[in-house]
Amino acid sequence: MILLAALGLTLLGIENPISLNAQQRTKLIELIKTDKDAKARFETLKRAVDKALNDKPNPIRVIQGEGKLKTDPLAIKTRESLGDMRKMYLFAYTFAATGDTQYADKAREFILAWAQQNMPTGNPIDETTLDDLFFAFDLTQSQFSPAEKKSAQTWMRKVADTQIAMGLIHARKGDGISKNNWQSHRLKIVGLIGYTLAEKKYIDYAIASFKRQIEVNLRPDGSSIDFHERDALHYHCYDVEPLLELAIAANNNGTNLYTYKSKSGASLEKSVKFLMPFCSGEKKHPEFVKSIVAFDRKRAESGDENYKAGHLFDPKKGGHSLELAAAFDKNISEVYCQATSRAASIYPSWQFVLNAVRDK
Repeated sequence: MILLAALGLTLLGIENPISLNAQQRTKLIELIKTDKDAKARFETLKRAVDKALNDKPNPIRVIQGEGKLKTDPLAIKTRESLGDMRKMYLFAYTFAATGDTQYADKAREFILAWAQQNMPTGNPIDETTLDDLFFAFDLTQSQFSPAEKKSAQTWMRKVADTQIAMGLIHARKGDGISKNNWQSHRLKIVGLIGYTLAEKKYIDYAIASFKRQIEVNLRPDGSSIDFHERDALHYHCYDVEPLLELAIAANNNGTNLYTYKSKSGASLEKSVKFLMPFCSGEKKHPEFVKSIVAFDRKRAESGDENYKAGHLFDPKKGGHSLELAAAFDKNISEVYCQATSRAASIYPSWQFVLNAVRDK
């Protein structure tokens, strides 16, 4: 089964997809067998996925969460539906690690349900969570029939095309959305789809726009526009995480974006290093004190403690940024463990296992 999956990727001409290529899958299987920490991370994942094997997909026609309070009925309904994303991710990686097609079958069931029901809007904040679906399709597409594959790919192209179209609208307006975290998430979405489908026009758009984003969004000292506008490391993380995901996919396909420097000297690497002292505890930052965005105050007034002005940045909230960046710098592992209060380990989270098998 595993060999058939690998053969499917080869026949598609996708040697280095956004998740794992055939060689990396083999490395993952071997690592789980031989390393107790890696095995422990996988067993945690598998326990979660086995609980979801009898679940049915819950796609939503239109994702609507951006700009809404947590108590908004549409936001609640959206969050409930988006629970499908993590399930797809778990199904797909369990299939990759075991070759057991029951997990691929469940991933396929969920992916097709979303492809048939969901209508893309081009809002990158709403659609950024679709990345787990892209990873799932990337890992399981060898198990799709030609008609099923076409259905999923057609929907993914609609997602990418709508994102690009909306991005052009904001660029013509010259508003902040064309260079803040919205654009970072937009590039991740289009780039992941481009690499998943091996479609050059999407890949070229994502890489060219990534380089522009480094220039207009990040500063030479590593800080970001979002950090300064929101006065919050929460939004700095939210800005760099999608860029890191795109950089990992690009690196898996032979393009180094992590250390790319703009004319001003800004880089994604510098923006990760800017964050690290706040995650290690060396520095503190009171969040949202000088935010210029009214919605931040509205959320705080609604009782959302995450947006209360003056609360100190929680290092744990930088954990995902760090584990993604560790794909490029193994030394980040120590700070990650400090930030998340985890025992020192080569593989303190599942992401570190993936980083290891992608390492060349």
